[in-house]
Amino acid sequence: MQTHKGIRIAISLVLTTLFLLSAAGMLTLPFLSRIENLTYDARLRATLHGGTDQRVVIIDIDERSLSTEGHWPWGRDKLAELVNTLFDRYYVGILGFDIVFAEYDDRSGLQTLEQLAKGPLADNPDYLAELNRLRPQLQHDHLFADSLRGRDVILGYASSNNTRTGQLPPPLMRISKATARIPFTVVKGYNANLPELQAAAYGAGYFSNPLVDEDGIFRRVPLVYRFEDGIYESFSLAMVRGLYGQPPLQLETAEASPGNVELEWLRLGDLRIPVDAQAAALVPYRGRSGSFRYISATDVLHGQADSKVLDGAIVLIGTTAPGLLDMRATPVQNVYPGVEIHANLIAGILDQRVMRHPAYTQGAELVSLLLLGLMLSFLLPILSPLWGSLLSIAALSVVVGINLYFWGEGLVLPLASQLLLILLLILFHNAYGYFVEAQGKQRLGHLFGQYVPPEIVSEMSKERSDFGISGESREMTVLFSDVVSFTSMSEKLEPDELTRLMNAYFTHMTEVIQQHRGTIDKYIGDAIMAFWGAPLSDTLHPQHAVVAALEMVARMDQVREEFIARGWPTLRNGIGINTGLMNVGNMGSEFRMAYTVLGDAVNLGARLEGQTRIYGVDIVVSEFTMAATTGIIYRELDRVQVKGKEQKVTIYEPIGLEGEVPASELEQMDRYNEALAAYQAGEWRKAEKLFATLCKLEPDRKVHQLYAERLARWLVPTADSAK
Repeated sequence: MQTHKGIRIAISLVLTTLFLLSAAGMLTLPFLSRIENLTYDARLRATLHGGTDQRVVIIDIDERSLSTEGHWPWGRDKLAELVNTLFDRYYVGILGFDIVFAEYDDRSGLQTLEQLAKGPLADNPDYLAELNRLRPQLQHDHLFADSLRGRDVILGYASSNNTRTGQLPPPLMRISKATARIPFTVVKGYNANLPELQAAAYGAGYFSNPLVDEDGIFRRVPLVYRFEDGIYESFSLAMVRGLYGQPPLQLETAEASPGNVELEWLRLGDLRIPVDAQAAALVPYRGRSGSFRYISATDVLHGQADSKVLDGAIVLIGTTAPGLLDMRATPVQNVYPGVEIHANLIAGILDQRVMRHPAYTQGAELVSLLLLGLMLSFLLPILSPLWGSLLSIAALSVVVGINLYFWGEGLVLPLASQLLLILLLILFHNAYGYFVEAQGKQRLGHLFGQYVPPEIVSEMSKERSDFGISGESREMTVLFSDVVSFTSMSEKLEPDELTRLMNAYFTHMTEVIQQHRGTIDKYIGDAIMAFWGAPLSDTLHPQHAVVAALEMVARMDQVREEFIARGWPTLRNGIGINTGLMNVGNMGSEFRMAYTVLGDAVNLGARLEGQTRIYGVDIVVSEFTMAATTGIIYRELDRVQVKGKEQKVTIYEPIGLEGEVPASELEQMDRYNEALAAYQAGEWRKAEKLFATLCKLEPDRKVHQLYAERLARWLVPTADSAK
């Protein structure tokens, strides 16, 4: 009996030590930060200020404004009209644009008119005189700059990792010897406003947030950023400074340890703003979306807005139109207008409602964990399960009560680690000796047997890792397979015959996927979704996925005779494959769950499957998958921008394994690569000839025809060449 108590105490102390190391930053327990975020969100939602703030008004570029005034972006002449109306008719106090103006507005046609003045109409005095008269009205950027000049207008700009466009405002201060040790949020570039607009504005600030939490939630926003040796303010801080006449910014630090300083406050005159070590402030959300007055931009332009609401108001111009992609996830609402985050922060700073989360809260967490760990480690082994549970409930109540008291005082103390330690210790002691290895294997087989091949479940049972179904991010490979022309084919078959055909097809394809260590995600109509790299880690997941795809195509060729013998049509796959970071886990509702993957990389894989029809190939893989495989010969197809993605991606067709591709195919690929190289180098005429030759040699290969047709459209004979 004493031995068991000693083991329980020892394991309890080990668990306590792990939590202490995590709180001290010496050990990473990712689930702790996620749960801490959840407890923060729960406390925030339970104590929302509520009501509607009358000081901040949002001019909304909403769907009604877009349908009335035209699609976005609007001309700068219209924006100039909006600014003039807000100041001259509605007398707003200060105006902020949650929009960046990085490109010139050339839609007035002035450039074309100027070219005519230098060319065919250079000797036409009437035309030149009329152009000179109209020029000021057609210089939309100048009109917009004139509307900003001399007024309290704050512009916004975005951070960037690789580019530096537009003009930054002057920094608030330069990095000095005293501030060099502060770990400011660092940005490497910017996407800022046109120099003319920046020079005319009262101020400007970053509206990007590089400190979004790992779950995508906006909980804190940097108030100052470091770029090179300068300190620049955020958009919200620039608005507050503008209200106060742009007082100088002061940094208040505290010595966390000898030689190490922590930033705790930003001071603007008598106004103090609590921040963390990275100069970020917790957003003091007032409530759900609608905590501030919204006015449609078109109502302002047409003089239909309530002047009492706008008179002297702090005005932000932003958008809630879904197509303009300025919606964010917040603790109070999953889909929340980005402009309203700025409004909450501005109002919270003015009201001094920003919560404090200083560095010394780490010390409070360590002391609390140590006391709780020691008390429960030595008392729970000698108490009955009932009294142990009562002690744990009492400890939970005290921890939550103290935490909520300090929350009410504006201080955010860590909570998740203490709650989890208490729960983990009571669960461990109540379940000691209950779980055995055989039960763990049985659970593992039950959870994953429906998703993965039996041999992989067997491997998982031999591993010491604890495989579960909770969500996590992993580098994985996803495959989407679809039957080409399925709709037209299915219309020709009876329902029961179609069912047998699809069952046979899915059986063959699933067998291939599982032979290559793939996990079946789902069957969607005639489509198959599968992924590699989970639940069991697979360092060769891109290789296995591509080889499986090649074998899926080959398998369809092998069973063609079987299908014909049954009177079925022959099927052809279209397969898309992509590799990248994905979220994997059991997802769904309380009624039905599915072990699946989500993320941008998954969406790209689905889009690539559709590219097979365009290029007339069986398989399309992304550049990320291609780069992660070896021993496979690829044909580069194109560089495309698929729907829903801003960046272009290079796509490839896997031909086969090295040493298995016929020499004739390799020779044709050499010709194709020469033609593609000429096309990519801009040697259009050479590429046209080479692709024309390829079309004659392989008239059925659609990718050759695609490039030939594309070049034919571009290379229209000129008048000189026609002669």
